[in-house]
Amino acid sequence: MENQYGQPPKKNSNVIYFLIVVVLALLGTDVYLYLQKNKSDVRIVTQQDEQTKLKADLDSLEHQVELVNAGKAKMSAEMIAKNDSLKEKIKVLRVQLAKGKLTKAELVKAEEDVKQLRYFVTKYTADIEELHKQNATLTTERDTLKNNLATVSKKADTLTKQNQDLDAKVKVAQALKLATSNIVAYKIKGSGKEVDVTRAGPAKKIKINFTVASNTLANKTMHDIYVRIIDPTGNLITAPDGGTFSADNADLQYTYKTAIDFKDDGTEYTIDWVNPTPPFVKGTYTVLLYADGSTMGKTGFTLK
Repeated sequence: MENQYGQPPKKNSNVIYFLIVVVLALLGTDVYLYLQKNKSDVRIVTQQDEQTKLKADLDSLEHQVELVNAGKAKMSAEMIAKNDSLKEKIKVLRVQLAKGKLTKAELVKAEEDVKQLRYFVTKYTADIEELHKQNATLTTERDTLKNNLATVSKKADTLTKQNQDLDAKVKVAQALKLATSNIVAYKIKGSGKEVDVTRAGPAKKIKINFTVASNTLANKTMHDIYVRIIDPTGNLITAPDGGTFSADNADLQYTYKTAIDFKDDGTEYTIDWVNPTPPFVKGTYTVLLYADGSTMGKTGFTLK
């Protein structure tokens, strides 16, 4: 009888054990689900933080690109092209980020792209700064060259003026000048013989006899000689061809033109001039000789 009353408690004990196992399983499931939920929440929070950081990085990067873009006019064509490419990549990343559906792998890839973009922007910024420095150096060199050129040009102008002044002085120094001179009037007989006279009536021609002052600077060659004869009334007797020449910074008419071979040896020269106009008149005639663009000297003669 005692064994019959002891059997039921053993069965109740097994039920209790089973219930404990079930409770423990349920508790384990709840813990597992709770942990999984926490992991998911952490993953979501972490991904949202990464997206926020990515957006901030894009904002910073875009600002940096705009700063570079401000100096676009001073960039090379290659740098401008790369700069435009960076802006386009940033735009694409913004579109992907705006969708809010970036996977973990896509987010990591986007962050890597941003790092590369930032590297390139930093490099371009450095390149732009280097270009600015080079431009500044080139500008300084250009200004220095301009100043040097202005100085050289000024010196050249001064030297040109000095050379012109020197040339003028040399020409003056080279010009032939009279040393001695005298003029004799002649009449011409029927036989052709020439006889000197002092009266105006029979006079037909004059002989201008002169020597040239020694001049080591003068060219030893032929020199044109221009003669101007002023009659007693003060009028110039002009040549039949009405020829002119330049001397003493003026254009003048001449009475007669010839040439002499100057050798700087004291040679006496004679110029014959036959009066083509009506007979000589009484009075004093003035005779001026010119050579090498200046006056050689002045002389004259008087007829009664």
